[in-house]
Amino acid sequence: MDEKPASGRSGWKQDPAGVRKNILAVAMTEFAANGLSGARIDEIAAKTNTSKRMIYYYFGDKEGLYGKVLEEAYREVRAGEQELELDDLPPLEALTRLAEFTFEHHSRHPDFIRIVMIENIHHAEYMGQSELISLLNAGAIQKLEAICRRGREAALFRDDVTPLELHWHISAMSFFNVSNRATFSRIFGHDLFDARGQDALKRHMVEMVVGLALKRDWRRLR
Repeated sequence: MDEKPASGRSGWKQDPAGVRKNILAVAMTEFAANGLSGARIDEIAAKTNTSKRMIYYYFGDKEGLYGKVLEEAYREVRAGEQELELDDLPPLEALTRLAEFTFEHHSRHPDFIRIVMIENIHHAEYMGQSELISLLNAGAIQKLEAICRRGREAALFRDDVTPLELHWHISAMSFFNVSNRATFSRIFGHDLFDARGQDALKRHMVEMVVGLALKRDWRRLR
């Protein structure tokens, strides 16, 4: 048997939510590093405060754990967006803050980027099995819809730019900044990835997204 010491077993009963959170955090790192096929439950269990048996108890099997890791990854980023309280901000400030947050979040969470890259290798098969991920990501578009509506009502934003397109542009630049960092810096150097370079990239990404949303007359005034 691969049970943990008694102190670990008591933790299962006293703090099951904490045990699940610990397993998901370790599994995120393992899946991000090794992919679904390469990650091993034995290795995940060895790095957690519980046992392999309890991982199976909570998540069923490795694919079940991987699915929950995906859900937790998206839940975390959407929870961060919720904390921005964008509905209380003017539309231009709200769009700016959302774009800044996305760039900063992705830069700080490379494992999120890697797990999404892995899920793309699987053609989003496991994501498609999760109703939660669909709901979470629908909420992201709804936030941008509200921002765009307020921007149009204030005669700031163009009518022909959709929330989905804005989300694509924000995600694309924030994602590429992490997903291709190793190859890009190997070819072109590290200047864009030190603190000054990252600040400039974030600022310019926000300018491009805001410029896309703004009506032409407002772009000239900025």
